[in-house]
Amino acid sequence: MRAYALSDGNAFYCSCEQVFDPKLVGGPVIVLSNNDGCAIARTAEAKVLGIKMGAPFFLMRDLCRAKGVRVFSSTYALYGDMSARVNAVYRQFSPEVEVYSIDESFLDLSDVRPRERGSWPATCAPPCCAGPAVRPASASARPRRWRSSPTTSPRAARRSTGCATSQTRPSGRHWLVRIAPEDIWGIGPASARKLAAMGCESVADVRDLDPRAVRKSTTVVGERLIYELRGVPCLDLEAVAPTRKGCAVTRMFSSRVEDLATLEQAIASHATRLGEKLRREGVGTDHVTVFFHTSEHDRGSPQRSVSTLVSLPEATNDSLALVEAAAWGVRRCWRDGYRYSKAGVITVDLVPLEGSQRALIGALDREKGGAIMAAMDACNKRWGRGAVVPAVAGFAPRRKWSTKFQMRSPRYTTRVEEVPVIRAA
Repeated sequence: MRAYALSDGNAFYCSCEQVFDPKLVGGPVIVLSNNDGCAIARTAEAKVLGIKMGAPFFLMRDLCRAKGVRVFSSTYALYGDMSARVNAVYRQFSPEVEVYSIDESFLDLSDVRPRERGSWPATCAPPCCAGPAVRPASASARPRRWRSSPTTSPRAARRSTGCATSQTRPSGRHWLVRIAPEDIWGIGPASARKLAAMGCESVADVRDLDPRAVRKSTTVVGERLIYELRGVPCLDLEAVAPTRKGCAVTRMFSSRVEDLATLEQAIASHATRLGEKLRREGVGTDHVTVFFHTSEHDRGSPQRSVSTLVSLPEATNDSLALVEAAAWGVRRCWRDGYRYSKAGVITVDLVPLEGSQRALIGALDREKGGAIMAAMDACNKRWGRGAVVPAVAGFAPRRKWSTKFQMRSPRYTTRVEEVPVIRAA
């Protein structure tokens, strides 16, 4: 019989901070979003204080100061690297690992002896919880029996997909009636309302629905979920990630942008990063959408939101070509007199660059551009992202619009200059 598990990091961003500062363990800790805006990760101790997910930091600044809450800016380089290390540990136990998000992974534990399936989460730092079951969809809503931290919640994994089916695990019946439909992974607020209208108060009620009626209401995804909850295989692990279909780089500005030169620099930086992502996936695009807009919170200021599609003669992942196209889009839509708060570049319908159709007129020099991009990527890999960038994108220390990280901890695992140093007395 196959055995699967969903591993979920405990307040993952906060846990990453605790790994390198043990003094934080057992105390209230939160991590903020870009520009130190909202709480996006909270330890159990912070939740007890009433700090809600997505709560603006400026509204809880006094509470954090009064209650001794440790507050950190997001350090995505650190969190991404720690996630990769945790998944490397998972692969020591499972031949198939599907990385679902930065803090969640599905594992196939069929080859692990049953008595040892509860031991591997304890080997992970940051700490995690795991729910076992006979199907991937069932694993994610099992009560967290496997724990590596005494502060773990007994609730099932966030946005889970059900629990062990009653046909195969009698002990699962106890939890089927305790988990609400909205806690099922893939069931959003709209689907939850539809299930409630059908009389569903628990996962057990969802499992017992007529699959055909659910399909009419929530599409084929809902029908597959019903069968999964009954133990009928419908979803398999994706050990190899599917080819990326779209890509976007968007950022809020740390301060309002009111001049064309600054906005061009920001868009050029985003387009450069877009090219890096596309090259890493081996795909390209023949168009980019450029957008920028003001903030609705700027009362009394004129409002404006624009986007424009810029086409390229052929698919490419050359950052220089993408920067040129994006800059043209900015100039085409720019108007003076506005205070812009956010901008970005987006592309969809990505295609593998090898074998993609070449342009008859205006073809790009892929050989020359590829050599330049390879050299730039090699320098950035060795010396850190942003070491070499197109001049129009500017260097990070001089960018006035860059995202604020005023309470960021050191990037312990990705920046040599920020590695802790111990000196003997």
